[in-house]
Amino acid sequence: MTVLRIRGVGLPDGETIDLYADGDRWTTEPAPGAELVADGWILPGLVDVHTHPGAAKPGDPLDEKVLRDDLRLQVATGVTLIRSPGLAGEPPEWFGRDPDVPRAVHAGPWLARHGAFFDGWGRRAEPAELPELAAAQAGRTGWAKIIADWTLESEPLSFATLRAVVERVHAVGGRLAVHSQHLAGGTAAVDAGVDSVEHGMGLDPAALDRMVANRVAFTPTLSVLQTGLARALARPESPTRTWYVGGASAHPALVAAAAEAGVTVLAGTDSRPHGGIATEVRALAAAGVPAHTALGAASWVARDFLGLPGLVDGAPADAVVYARDPRTHLEELDHPQAVILRGVLI
Repeated sequence: MTVLRIRGVGLPDGETIDLYADGDRWTTEPAPGAELVADGWILPGLVDVHTHPGAAKPGDPLDEKVLRDDLRLQVATGVTLIRSPGLAGEPPEWFGRDPDVPRAVHAGPWLARHGAFFDGWGRRAEPAELPELAAAQAGRTGWAKIIADWTLESEPLSFATLRAVVERVHAVGGRLAVHSQHLAGGTAAVDAGVDSVEHGMGLDPAALDRMVANRVAFTPTLSVLQTGLARALARPESPTRTWYVGGASAHPALVAAAAEAGVTVLAGTDSRPHGGIATEVRALAAAGVPAHTALGAASWVARDFLGLPGLVDGAPADAVVYARDPRTHLEELDHPQAVILRGVLI
């Protein structure tokens, strides 16, 4: 079997690297007869940290064909690792493992109170039941995901409830992601010390320093919220429209402030269509996040957050290669020169 080789400028360090795929691990040890498949600007694979593949619309059950098609779209754009903080059902055995799909971590089905999420999705529970349910999920897969707030009419989870969940999840060695799009839910999540706030629309900028102190990451899903803003502006006046327009309009400035404050910002695309991580990176940059930081949010920073090293000896043999520096030419993200997943050229 021919050994695969890549070389060029490796990011984030900007140093020249020359790597060989020893099965599913990178090595700097030269291999005789290795095939040079790419020479350019090298990232350790792209990452979509917030994606919900496998269901055609909210409330639908998990469909294995839809799931595989969604994941293949991700790989085609250079995504070699995903986190699914919520799925429509327990994923099949091949999820995150087959050669044509990205590596994956997941939180199983969402955890939500009754009436506080899409009908047909998630496990429903009373607040007092959430700590044990989340700990059981995190013990199985490493992550749990809770819906902290939902509509204007529904009451957000309290700080006490979220803190109890965090303590139980961390006690089993797991991590907790929290959906929030309202001020009260986001504030409670940050103060409770969750591992990541998802969406985070409506967060108080005054909470950003506490996010840094509590090591709370932020996945703003900026591009999907901006798409939603365009739709909301076309709707008749209502309390929901006012809430959404206000929160989504302020979101770009919030994201830029978070990056400047030192919050770990992560890139995620949410739901359909899949394969849009480049759009999210460009949305972060357009909001004022430095291009290097925006790209890291979808690559080396996200991999580190999920526990995978980058372009070093012994790391998983994932990479995406571009003809030009993608930090100064973000349009390059749409045109990878090569995508390597598990040591194989895709």
